[in-house]
Amino acid sequence: MPTSTFFTSAIESPALTTTEIVMRHVREPYPPLHRRRPSPARLLRDHDGHPHRRFHQCGSRRPFLQGTTSSIVPCPMTTRRATLVSTSPTARFASRWALTLAVLLGAASADDAGLTPGPSLRTAAGRSFLIGVGVNDRIPARPQDWPLLLTQFNSVTPENCLKPDPVQVAEGRFNFSLADAFVDFAVSNRLQVVGHTLVWAKDDRTPGWFYRDGTNLASAELLLARMKTHIETVVGRYRGRIATWDVVNEALDDGTNYLRDSGWSRACGEEFIARAFEWAHAADPGALLIYNDYNNELPNKRAKLLRLVRSLMERKVPLHAVGLQGHYEIDRIPFADLEATLAAMRELGVKVVVSELDIDVIPRGRWWAEGGKYRDELAQWDPYRDGCPPEILQRQAEQYAQLFQLFRRYADVIARVSFWNLHDGQSWLNDFPWKRVNHPLLFDRAGQPKPAFDAVLKTLQDTPPGDRP
Repeated sequence: MPTSTFFTSAIESPALTTTEIVMRHVREPYPPLHRRRPSPARLLRDHDGHPHRRFHQCGSRRPFLQGTTSSIVPCPMTTRRATLVSTSPTARFASRWALTLAVLLGAASADDAGLTPGPSLRTAAGRSFLIGVGVNDRIPARPQDWPLLLTQFNSVTPENCLKPDPVQVAEGRFNFSLADAFVDFAVSNRLQVVGHTLVWAKDDRTPGWFYRDGTNLASAELLLARMKTHIETVVGRYRGRIATWDVVNEALDDGTNYLRDSGWSRACGEEFIARAFEWAHAADPGALLIYNDYNNELPNKRAKLLRLVRSLMERKVPLHAVGLQGHYEIDRIPFADLEATLAAMRELGVKVVVSELDIDVIPRGRWWAEGGKYRDELAQWDPYRDGCPPEILQRQAEQYAQLFQLFRRYADVIARVSFWNLHDGQSWLNDFPWKRVNHPLLFDRAGQPKPAFDAVLKTLQDTPPGDRP
């Protein structure tokens, strides 16, 4: 559709919002792309157009060649036929064009979403570290979320669509429909994409067929071969487009063991972790590769993390950063332990990403206490269903500010800070570990800034990187 057609529609339909006009024209026919040239290779840049430090050092990124693709592709490891869901160049271009145009007309889109453009976290953070967010896989079809996302953040992580289960739906059948749409949307809007995750070292998060060989358990050799094929297929598909990968997720044990008990560790020990990083690096040498886990800042688990990092470094495995998830509870944030972990990573020369940050205002520790004896009681506890008290929001704001003061002191170590979900209404903590109305993020359910946003923004603006407040 020519640009003039869009603006004619806008004039002829003044009652329509910009988003409605754009989405209406997504269904109009578009010229074929078979004669279009691919974009030139270019440096990965942050949302303000500057080359990002990590990737500027790595050199130019490779171009993504547009052409007819399939959202489900056969795996090279098997001859089994896959069901193909065609995504034509015309449809892909229509989607990209509509999304980009809606963003370019951001003022109208912001009005549609009830948001007013204002101070920005990503701008306040400058070039110290990226400000990211984990979002719903279907963000390309949720224009009401675009103004908040594109104003505040320059990195984006899909919640689920790149995890092993939804990607490789059966051995040899890869479903990329949601992931393709997500990556297209993010790249077209200059958001760096975090691929989450290639290997999740938990049995309930790994497709069951990975572990089976007919009626028997898969051997270590078969398990690693399947992992190699999965990584090569997924990372290779998005080579040069996904900037960062959570290569292995949550492989360390919470108790006394070194590694979490899983089909991976039982069959392969630590070897599956090293191989995953090596194969991911081979599939895209320019991507930043992360080991991601929770509670890494606590002394017991930090010791295991340091053991893993040193082991991989001795083997010259391409581990570039560790991810500290950062799912904290109000009044229980281990600031000293977190700083000790950051200092240890600085000493090792390993980057850190804070990958899934939030501060729960409802204490949840009793859920796991004494064998779960309090769970029936807690399942009925929903203290802030009608709103969070101002004094709680203020304490949350102060603790977010303390965190970001610490992050600024270690800006030479921290590559990115990502929140987990866009606003309170979308937080996973509304359902985990029990269903209740939660308020853990910087924006309320209407997408409006909370005291925590003001506190973080002020900290970023007032605290120079590396300086102690």
